[in-house]
Amino acid sequence: ALQVNTTLQNLQLELNQITERGGQALAGVLQQNSTLATLNLRKNRIGDTAAQMLASALRHNSTLTSLNLYKTGVESAAVN
Repeated sequence: ALQVNTTLQNLQLELNQITERGGQALAGVLQQNSTLATLNLRKNRIGDTAAQMLASALRHNSTLTSLNLYKTGVESAAVN
């Protein structure tokens, strides 16, 4: 549903127990979504692999301007 979303601009998923698998799914969504501007994944456990996939997805996404990865188990080197 988020891949073809045309209205949602702000998605707050803080403290939703999202794991690496969920982070990977969101990365796939971000590659196709063209309206989401803010994604808050704060305090979930997505880890480095999903963070790398999110970073890669952002190369194909021109609308997301804010991605909160605070306390998600991501090492800074994972997204460089």
